[in-house]
Amino acid sequence: MSILAVAELKGTELKKVSRELVSAGRKLGEPVVALLIGGTDDHAKELFAAGADVVVKNNTGDYSPEGYANIAAAVAKDKGAKVVLLPHSIRGKDFAGRLAVQLGGAVAADVVEVKGSMDEVEVKKPIYSGKAYANIKIKSPAIVTIRPNSQEIISHSGPETIEASDAAEGDVKGRLSDIEAAEGQKIQLTEAPIIVSGGRGIKGPENWPLLQELCDTIGAALGASRAAVDAGWIPHAHQVGQTGKTVSPNCYIACGISGAIQHLAGMGSSKVIVAINKDPEAPIFKVATYGLVDDLFEVVPALTKEFKSVLE
Repeated sequence: MSILAVAELKGTELKKVSRELVSAGRKLGEPVVALLIGGTDDHAKELFAAGADVVVKNNTGDYSPEGYANIAAAVAKDKGAKVVLLPHSIRGKDFAGRLAVQLGGAVAADVVEVKGSMDEVEVKKPIYSGKAYANIKIKSPAIVTIRPNSQEIISHSGPETIEASDAAEGDVKGRLSDIEAAEGQKIQLTEAPIIVSGGRGIKGPENWPLLQELCDTIGAALGASRAAVDAGWIPHAHQVGQTGKTVSPNCYIACGISGAIQHLAGMGSSKVIVAINKDPEAPIFKVATYGLVDDLFEVVPALTKEFKSVLE
């Protein structure tokens, strides 16, 4: 019996959530096996350091939901995996259901906390657009997709066994052929430890550099509310919320964002929420850890200056 964590790459880099998966797996039992499709020995070392006991490498090429599900199912059966952990990413969500059908298990998606055992996993996940949490028990086999940046990464030292898998993709009817990507951020929004977001209160696209300077100073990613995106001030790739990206940073700084429920659904699980808004009645203050009722055009430059004096 084992826990299987399916790692994910972005280009040539191992996604941070992959290390979160193997660390989360250790809460449920041992051994923790990581499936690395298309990765290298250096990626395997990262997984070992975060909690994996065994890394199974498969050299399948381009992504396909059917192929990945077939490979993961074959490895899960070979290793006697009672729980399979996947990133709650585009790919993870894409083949989680297919994998559950093959293993005869149930899926719990967008999970922010896992505990229990291999035989019965207890998960916590946001519901009702983040207004509440559901605690669910799932008997094995369980397939769980985990929200990026929601799990603590541990330091682990133990056996480091790399195995090769010749599991085949099988009959694949659809395959990823190409990606047309917009210009990316320096730091990925969904995996950023700190996010600075702007809303309608920034007044116009000419004021994004104000927030970007703060981002550059503290190593944060730049986010935005739907209102700012709909106004054409910034590309949709930056949008946080129900119709944008769901994030769980250690710190979320909301600048000029009122806090509509659709936005809260995308960032409500942040560890610390800092709200800057001139309106003391703004809904964002109801969920904020710290709130500043003030003009963001005065507060943000002051924060940037202070952080620079401390960090530089």
